[in-house]
Amino acid sequence: KPAFTPEGLVTAGNASQISDGAAAILVAKGSVAQKNGWPILATVIDQYTSGLEPARVMAAPIPAILALLERNSLSVDDLAFIEHNEAFAAASCAVAKGVGIPDEKFNPHGGAVAIGHPLGASGARCLMTLINALQRNGGGKGIVTMCLGGGNAVAMLIES
Repeated sequence: KPAFTPEGLVTAGNASQISDGAAAILVAKGSVAQKNGWPILATVIDQYTSGLEPARVMAAPIPAILALLERNSLSVDDLAFIEHNEAFAAASCAVAKGVGIPDEKFNPHGGAVAIGHPLGASGARCLMTLINALQRNGGGKGIVTMCLGGGNAVAMLIES
């Protein structure tokens, strides 16, 4: 059954459910982590914020990802995984197609439709899902991205 309009395509089956959740991430200089004996799970290489007109918010991660790749002289082939906060399945399909991300690199453990979308914790959840995927698969580079209100999106390039 359509969620927003009688003839709409977004349903409870292809949209993330609102979930309870909490998350915290400690970001520190490597020297501070080493001095305190904290494990370094990943290194932030770069980040980018993009914006489109608000009606196209679900496509806003596309220019953010492409800008990160260009600015760091990388291609999708250089990344192990891309983790996108999948508020709606159609949005993730658009991002994967718009950037040219193969299925095996995109949300390898399921997106928010499968896992849930704890609104205030989704960014941290996505980042830790990416870090865990990188570590389980021998490390490498990855991008985490999500849409924001008003037509904006963020993307972060990390290495673990």
